[in-house]
Amino acid sequence: MASACISARRAALASFDHAYAVAVQLREATGAEQLVIRTGNNVQPFRVSRREPRHPEEVLALVA
Repeated sequence: MASACISARRAALASFDHAYAVAVQLREATGAEQLVIRTGNNVQPFRVSRREPRHPEEVLALVA
């Protein structure tokens, strides 16, 4: 899927800013540290997890 085919709403939901906001909400709700991870996938470029990523993914932010 080419990035030009992704809607503006999808792009907003898949942004780093949105992933960081989700990480903050999860941190507040669970009390557990959350990581914002770059996936390298164009459809889901960022994700939030409590677990360290596997190569080639990388941690971009820690919400503690």
